[in-house]
Amino acid sequence: MMQELRYNPLTDEWIIVSAETQKRPVQPSQQSCPICIGGAELPQQYDLVSFDNKFPALLREPPEVVQDDFFQKERSYGVCEVVVYTSDHNTALPGMPLKQIEKLVEMWVDRTIDLSKYDFVKYIFIFENRGKEVGASLPHPHGQLYAFPFIPKRIETKLMAMKKWYKEKGSCVICDVVKQELMKKERIVCQTKHFLAVVPFYARFPFEVHIYPKRHVSYITQLSGEERSDFAKILKLVTSKYDALYQEEFPYMMMFFQAPVNVPINEEIFHFHVEFNPPKRDKDKIKWMASVETGTWTFINPVVPEQAAKMLREAKVEGEECQSSERLEE
Repeated sequence: MMQELRYNPLTDEWIIVSAETQKRPVQPSQQSCPICIGGAELPQQYDLVSFDNKFPALLREPPEVVQDDFFQKERSYGVCEVVVYTSDHNTALPGMPLKQIEKLVEMWVDRTIDLSKYDFVKYIFIFENRGKEVGASLPHPHGQLYAFPFIPKRIETKLMAMKKWYKEKGSCVICDVVKQELMKKERIVCQTKHFLAVVPFYARFPFEVHIYPKRHVSYITQLSGEERSDFAKILKLVTSKYDALYQEEFPYMMMFFQAPVNVPINEEIFHFHVEFNPPKRDKDKIKWMASVETGTWTFINPVVPEQAAKMLREAKVEGEECQSSERLEE
């Protein structure tokens, strides 16, 4: 079994080599879904649940590695978990009852607390891949959680940028972005009492949405009880607007960014936030990540962020039961 970390001296980053992930199933039917009640992974009744990924990229007890005389390797310490949102195979975030999403938020908090106790864990990354367009291997509503033994390169880049802003301005960059977006209003998709959802000025994907807490927190664990309930509301509202945009199940990558763990960190710098990166640029067109985006990290966005925000803002969600009284002034 090949399972190890390999260091790339050209980019100063670690690559996870894992033959186990090649074995994962691809788009099984509901009848053979391993995470439905009675399936291979979850034979008993459940409401929502997290468990170790059967095909992990990282392991709590990884195998020893044979060192190379030139290239650097390390053992692939870490944790990969599957988080199943509900036992209902056909109900994704937009259709889930708000109480169920609130319980899901509490699970994310609990898993973050638990996994941060491992000394080898340096970064806890919560994410969801929805739709075959972004490589989701199971249609059943679920997400994943990776506890890394290092700080991934993009998070490291975010940290460096946030530190630079704080040093130059004396303030948190996301706090400043929130103030600007609330003042300008043109890129706001929706907001609740404690959260703001925007198509950012610097969006890389056509319908990219960021969710920012209005209060500065560095970790999901620092959200108050009221804020956690409100977080559930904004997640339901944003994903519902995605589905309403083209009246179909909208594919996306949902990613939570919080500060690293078990390393010294100035919490005044890092502001917890969520990014949605959907691959669609139109109803029947995909925004592929080709050579420029993949090779240089330089994205070309074919949809003006202000126009994308307007389209999402105007996407009608039945009842909009998650919308607070803080509506935009038109």
